Amino acid sequence: MSRERTMHLGISFSPGSGSAAAALDFGLFAQLVQKAEANALDMVVFADAAPFEATTLVAALATVTSRIGLVAAASTVAHQPYNLARRFASLDVISHGRTGWHASMTQSPLEAANFSRPDGFSPDGFRRRTEEYLDIVQGLWKGWDTDALLFDKVGGRFHDPAKMHLLDHKGEFFSVRGPLNVARSPQDTPALVMSSLSASDLDIAARTADVVLTDEVSPESAKLFHDDLTARAAACRREPDAVKIFVTLEPSGTPAETADRLEARFQSGTCHGFNIVLPPQMAALDDFVGGVLPELRQRGLARYDYAGATLRANLGLAGGGAS
Repeated sequence: MSRERTMHLGISFSPGSGSAAAALDFGLFAQLVQKAEANALDMVVFADAAPFEATTLVAALATVTSRIGLVAAASTVAHQPYNLARRFASLDVISHGRTGWHASMTQSPLEAANFSRPDGFSPDGFRRRTEEYLDIVQGLWKGWDTDALLFDKVGGRFHDPAKMHLLDHKGEFFSVRGPLNVARSPQDTPALVMSSLSASDLDIAARTADVVLTDEVSPESAKLFHDDLTARAAACRREPDAVKIFVTLEPSGTPAETADRLEARFQSGTCHGFNIVLPPQMAALDDFVGGVLPELRQRGLARYDYAGATLRANLGLAGGGAS
């Protein structure tokens, strides 16, 4: 059973819904995320799709927010691991520790064709490549100890060499020396969010993920998934609840009916929270934060304020940093 007293809540704005004009309006996205932050939602998850490249959008949103987590999708096919690790490390510094990387475990044929892989990868090859990629990115994020950078002008020392760790990775798909030329994240490392997991991906998620996004399934299937992932994480010597399970769903019915639906799943102990999919429209967000969220708070299921200053701290993850 989950030991969480209140559920975690994230929002995804579906790129395929809403008017085209609204989807191209950065000002609207800023207002949406600011309203989500005003209501103490944990994070907003952005797909790497039209109208904005997700990490660029997160960089801009980080300057107009201060507490909410900002999670961007970025492909393991479209980016080299060193560049992606550097980009998210930079985003985490800009946002003061509020960034997450959403790494999907499925490949897009169109994307592969745009990046010199017209035939894509075999399923097993893609899985092996992605696992190696994740290890490189997380290794690069840990290349500097938290106090490694000295900036000692008098002594002429930029860093303490003993606290810098070369990755020196040579694998099946990549060769990366490291380290990054970006300091250690304010929250230790950006949060790793994973989705689209097959049975063969669960060991990877159990070892590396901080948050796993899952679809809504039957109570029996949800328990099997939770227990399986938790057991695999324990086998990797991770703490209970080290991997947070978020159920992705679209709200339907009245606020009370939606709150009932979330409460039943959360109280079953098979998830830690929810990723609510909404169109990029203020009215849709207003319906959730003005209708469903008060219902959840009245039942003691949702908090009123942030628990800490970083995404990890708010999600109760290891290495959360300042609170």
